[in-house]
Amino acid sequence: MSDIINNKILGVIGGLGPLASAYFMRLVTEMTDAKVDQEHIEILMHSMPQIPDRTRFIIGESQESPLPQMLEAGHGLVRGGAEVIAIPCVTAHFFQKTLEKELGVTVLNAIEEACVLVKEAGINKVGIMATDGTVRSGLFQKTFEKQGIDCIVPSSEEQKNVMSIIYNYVKAGLPIPAELFMSVTNELFENGAQVVLLGCTELSIMKRDNPKLFMNENRDEKYLDVLEVLARSSVKACGRLSEAYERLI
Repeated sequence: MSDIINNKILGVIGGLGPLASAYFMRLVTEMTDAKVDQEHIEILMHSMPQIPDRTRFIIGESQESPLPQMLEAGHGLVRGGAEVIAIPCVTAHFFQKTLEKELGVTVLNAIEEACVLVKEAGINKVGIMATDGTVRSGLFQKTFEKQGIDCIVPSSEEQKNVMSIIYNYVKAGLPIPAELFMSVTNELFENGAQVVLLGCTELSIMKRDNPKLFMNENRDEKYLDVLEVLARSSVKACGRLSEAYERLI
């Protein structure tokens, strides 16, 4: 039996949504370089699904900010010993800089990490599948365009399909019609995307449950799951990343 390894403690503000948080924990475990239980990362998670909807607040459909409850969860994690914070919700990255400043510890930014991976892969045009809040706030666009990477977003009709996949199917626990997903991705690839970013953690659940959709014979059509990026960044920040996950594209 190995000695206990002292690595950074990971804190997770979870429940946004619950399935994505559970899958994130699985990804972190799979990506960890560990042969026995004692070599895995110490993780503290506060699953708080009652945090108000991020997209509705960002696009002005709600005046109820999710930030106070996210801070409440984050402060609790820091008091418990968390040294690095991950939030398995891409839209919640809208608040990342404020959270990091207020909590006083690193709050991982999966969007910036995804940008680094895309640039290293020599890709200069990406398609974005994300919530209305993420798309309208320009979270991906502002980050990627600073690095000379063009972002393609779905047409208004296809964006409705993205939101339907997220809210009407994944969050509702219902099977996702493949045609909805293919309709969106076909448009993005036809418009020149070299990789499509799954920029919402609910879309990560879709990838987990529908792997055949992502086994396209056209090798030029690639996908990058931002939840996988966040899990990779979390394990790396805590010093335990397996070599098998050094590359995601």
